[in-house]
Amino acid sequence: MMEKMIFGRFIPGNSLIHQMDPRAKISFVFVFIAIVFIANSAITYGILLGFTLLVVFLSKIRLYFLINGLKPVFILLIFTFLLHIFFTREGDLLVDIGFIKIYEEGLRQGIFISIRFLVLVFITSILTLTTSPISITDGIEVLLGPFKRVKLPVHELALMMSISLRFIPTLMDETGKILKAQMARGSDIGSGPVKERIKAVVPLLIPLFVSAFKRAEDLATAMEVRGYRGGEGRTRYRQLNWRLIDSLSLVVLVGLAGILVYFRV
Repeated sequence: MMEKMIFGRFIPGNSLIHQMDPRAKISFVFVFIAIVFIANSAITYGILLGFTLLVVFLSKIRLYFLINGLKPVFILLIFTFLLHIFFTREGDLLVDIGFIKIYEEGLRQGIFISIRFLVLVFITSILTLTTSPISITDGIEVLLGPFKRVKLPVHELALMMSISLRFIPTLMDETGKILKAQMARGSDIGSGPVKERIKAVVPLLIPLFVSAFKRAEDLATAMEVRGYRGGEGRTRYRQLNWRLIDSLSLVVLVGLAGILVYFRV
């Protein structure tokens, strides 16, 4: 499952979303995160879900590929849904089987929060799947450019965020390999008491941290050997190009916010 995790990966393509300016896509994601909290009814959450599926369609990323690659996230989503189902006790009692009691408000909140979580994961995943790490770095650096006046190390911050995103799938792959190696030696972290499972995770974490530090050291050495000296006086080979479609995407997002406010109960 770890090897199939797609969050942080980049898939080259020529879709409309791929061709958008990274500044527009990053701005789009941040505005969308704010808009999601406007939704509070079945209609508004349905609109959000439909809009998200439209973005997935325009990105030409197959929905099955997206769902299959986000399975570990769905486990967290199901856990969140069950928490609301069993611990929110408001509204009419719908199910009463022994100690299992499901209330109307718990079911409603479980579905709504799950949809909110789902659309956020889909939109942020589309950003990383359709934008190369170097483009994300350039986009973040330009957007944070005004903060240079207050001596914020914008270039270093953008580079750090980009490298972090890039290393997520690499560490996932590494975790999968270490997990298989430990299972081949007879380790079993999927069964037994919780205390034994926690003990079994330690042999997994130590080589993972060692590998992560080794990769970080190799990357730092490679950057130093190539004469990397940060953002001061640094020029770009690829220039960012803001086009009409980028402006329209933000206008559409504002329109979506207006529709959600209109249908908000």
